[in-house]
Amino acid sequence: MKFLRLLVMIAALSVVFSACGSTASYSSGGNGVAITPAGSSGNSGSSGNQAPSGAEPKWGVQTKTSGCIVHGANQDFACTPGALLATGTKDAICQSGYAGGVRNVPDSEKNQVYAEYGIASRTPGQYEVDHLVSLELGGSNEIANLWPEAASPKPGFHEKDKVENYLHSQVCSGAVALNQAQIEIATNWLAVYNGMPKKSAPDSPTGGSA
Repeated sequence: MKFLRLLVMIAALSVVFSACGSTASYSSGGNGVAITPAGSSGNSGSSGNQAPSGAEPKWGVQTKTSGCIVHGANQDFACTPGALLATGTKDAICQSGYAGGVRNVPDSEKNQVYAEYGIASRTPGQYEVDHLVSLELGGSNEIANLWPEAASPKPGFHEKDKVENYLHSQVCSGAVALNQAQIEIATNWLAVYNGMPKKSAPDSPTGGSA
């Protein structure tokens, strides 16, 4: 009888130690606790303030519309993923005057952009409601493509204008594919600015930037 009890105790201890040997990661969510067993990948999606590492954005899809925060020289990617015009093809954007012809951002939309980013007051020239993917690169006037870009600290919206003009020139010359240029400016325009030849960006030939 004692021997049988001893066997039961040994079996119980084996189960306990086996459970301790496995690990799990915990993350709170909803009303309970989600448990991800060790070795499983889980969800590693990027947050709104993380650049999507050059991957093509989900154009026009905002996952946040308030509490937006500028991330260095870049936008909040959850609030401003970028959006494109279906008519903004290479042939169209390379026509002189294209951007001016499609520009349509009323003051009401600009005010909504500032509200999403929590900017209650501003001085003239402090910010520009900027098209993340510029009109001259096929960007749209949707709020998912707009954000309040500051002039300073530099690089700010004046420097981004140079990137827009440079990429437009590259696309229209055939050096860069339009889709590639759209992804680059939407995910990290600053990297393009730092890598492009200085003094190479022409003045906008398409009706202005932003």
